[in-house]
Amino acid sequence: MSGSYGVPAAVVSCYTQPLPQTLAQTILPQWFAVQTRYRFEKRVVAQLNHKNCEVYLPLLTEHHAWSDRQKVVTIPLFPGYAFVRIDQSREARKAVLQTAGLIGFVSYGGIVTAVPSKQIEDLQLLLQEKGLFSLHSFVHAGQRVRIRGGCLHGLEGVLVKHEKGKLVISIESIQRSLAVEIQGYELELV
Repeated sequence: MSGSYGVPAAVVSCYTQPLPQTLAQTILPQWFAVQTRYRFEKRVVAQLNHKNCEVYLPLLTEHHAWSDRQKVVTIPLFPGYAFVRIDQSREARKAVLQTAGLIGFVSYGGIVTAVPSKQIEDLQLLLQEKGLFSLHSFVHAGQRVRIRGGCLHGLEGVLVKHEKGKLVISIESIQRSLAVEIQGYELELV
């Protein structure tokens, strides 16, 4: 279940039948956002891993305190969403859609759009480095910048002008964003 804990699975795609060699070369796997039922994210990811799909579920570790105990819990960073990397074949989409707890692919006007690999890589880098970040409202305006140097080198996002020292990383297909503390990092325009 390596894909369910913020680490992409090793399997490249979700096939039910082998594809012909020429067709397999023309169809490249892409990342897609999928919507899940409330609190079904980990179960959906486990089922997709069982179907040999590459899945990414970004998780956040939080300390929760109740009146009688304290516990460290792992929750999805974007509740109700996960990411799956498949080709665009009908068989691969069908295999994903036949997952219990999965509502469907995230789409706009009925058209399913891929999530750029760079956004998934940036998210994985941010969670791997355990940087200081907070959830942020989705941003449409502002300048795109890239961090130069340090452990977050290459991370791209939108510079928020009203909050000095923060970079917003946006996952456009699900309209969710994270704000990252960038004090001390050198920035360049993209």
